[in-house]
Formats: sequence, C-alpha cells, structure tokens
Amino acid sequence: MRVLVTGTAGFIGSALAQRLLARGDEVYGVDNHNDYYDPTLKEARLARFAAHPNYTHLRADLADTDAVNRAFADFEPQRVVNLAAQAGVRYSLKNPQAYVQSNLVGFVNILEACRHGKVEHLVYASSSSVYGANRKMPFAIEDAVDHPVSLYAASKKANELMAHTYSHLYDLPTTGLRFFTVYGPWGRPDMSPMLFADRISRGEPLDVFNYGNHSRDFTYIDDIVEGVMRTLDHVALPDPAHDALKPSPGTSSAPYRVYNIGNDQPVQLLRFIELMEQHLGRTVEKRLLPMQPGDVPDTWADLSALRRDVGYAPSTSIEEGVAHFVAWYREYFQREE
Repeated sequence: MRVLVTGTAGFIGSALAQRLLARGDEVYGVDNHNDYYDPTLKEARLARFAAHPNYTHLRADLADTDAVNRAFADFEPQRVVNLAAQAGVRYSLKNPQAYVQSNLVGFVNILEACRHGKVEHLVYASSSSVYGANRKMPFAIEDAVDHPVSLYAASKKANELMAHTYSHLYDLPTTGLRFFTVYGPWGRPDMSPMLFADRISRGEPLDVFNYGNHSRDFTYIDDIVEGVMRTLDHVALPDPAHDALKPSPGTSSAPYRVYNIGNDQPVQLLRFIELMEQHLGRTVEKRLLPMQPGDVPDTWADLSALRRDVGYAPSTSIEEGVAHFVAWYREYFQREE
C-alpha cells in the first residue's frame, strides 16, 4: 500500500514507518522537526530508514495547508496515519497556541486532504488523557470523556469529534487510537522513562508526583506499533448495531471507530522506578511531591474492543520492556554501567 504517515521523526511514527517499509509498503513521511525536544534525536530516528528506496520524507508543518495538499497530490496515499501532534500535558499549560496550530488546524488539513484524496482509511492518534477526571477503572471506550483536565486532552477529544464529522458527512473511514503511556527505545526525552533514566544514571534525586501514588498503563513501543498496523489494515465500517437512542462513544452509524491501545496492566510508578534502578545499577532519593496540574492519578486501558475487532494482544511485560529501554538508553547516550 501507499501509506502517508505524519510524525515520522517522532517516537511512534518512526517505529511505524520501519514496520510498514519492512512489509513492503511505500511510505511518505511528513514531520516538521520542531524543537519541542532535542531535534538530534529526531534526526537519529529518521536516519534508520530515510535512505530506504520506498521512503520519501517531507519537512513540513501540518498547519501549512499548501504543503499538506501538495504531499497528498504528489503521493496519492491509499491510507493515512496521523501521529504528528504537539504532545505533552504540562507544556499545554505554558504554550496553548502550539496545540491549536498542530492538533486542531493541522488535523483539519489532514481531514480535508483525506476527503478530497479519496483516502481509504485514516488512523489518527488520540490519547488516554481524554479520560481526564474519570475515576472508573479500567477506562473503556464506552465511557463519557467530557471532563478533560488539560488543553492537550481537550485537543485530542476535539480530534475524535472532528473525525466523526468527516466520517458522517463524507463517508471517510476514520479510526482514533487512544494511546496509553508509550515507552521503549527511541522514546521521547520529555516523558518519565527518559527523565528517570537521566537522573538515576547521574545519581540525582527523582521528583515523584502524587506522592508516588500514580499508576500508569505503560505500553511497550512494539506492542503499540503492532496495534496500529492491525488497525490500519482493518478499515472502519458503520456499526450495524448502532442505536441512536443509546449511542456508543466508540462506534457510529458512520464508518468511525475509537479504540484504547495499551497494555491492560497498570504499574505503580514506584515499581517502574524500581525496575529502572535495578537495570541502571543505582538507587536514588525520591522526593515525593503533590500532583501537578493537568495530571491524572491512574490510567488503565480496557482493550476488549481492540481485541475483539483486530485480535490485539500486547505481549511485552514491564520487566522485559524496561530492560530493552535501558539497554538502548545506555548505548545511545553512552552511559557506563
């Protein structure tokens, strides 16, 4: 297939591009290489596959309507995976405009290009953060998600609503994936695994928020990519059981789906830190602090819909995943044991 992937210099996008190329697809990658975090890491991710004969790369911002339209016109993708976004809950408190440009304006440009380009299926990144203040566990796609606690979460909820509109009006098949705390080799420097590894390797104290009572549904990158691939190949269809009197948030009479994609095994943050310390060979002080604005205490993905529809079955234990991450971290950053 010809697959256009946005965010191919990013964590998930680069891993997905490699998998698509490995199975013989043509991939057209779009990324703006912004400096939200060190662009050197983005370049290093991209270097692993940029020279592949079936890969084409465009440095452009999704908010640039002309650039997006040219990419679609040149490549004529059959399917699209939109992973480019301004990420991060805490940064959305400091720079809200970045989220409007990337996550709203950029997403409208993708939807319009998919509509006019007769794309067979659009898969796009949502986030577990849409569950916001919800406390019922595990989080299920049937749950209402009307109480976001950050602008980032609100922008991802807006993406789901926008996608539904295009599925309804233009019969564009769309599938949203609510990612749950993705970690692993080549991960983002602003996320806790990399932040913890940096501080532990230097023997510095860790700031642990919510007094260490957080739990997260940590999901290894290979499991995430497997779920994205399966979903991309499973084009969204109208739900024949859709009831307009009792509508489900996860399906529709339009060709629209939303799924959780996680590990279904929440891990206490202090347990995650303990495993990091074991593999890095050092124990550090933990400074227990109150919960930060925009954060949520716990996440836990109900995967029943994704299991049922595409046979998704995450297989990487937290012990195995942390070991792989730390091995990559040592090699990439040349950290000594």
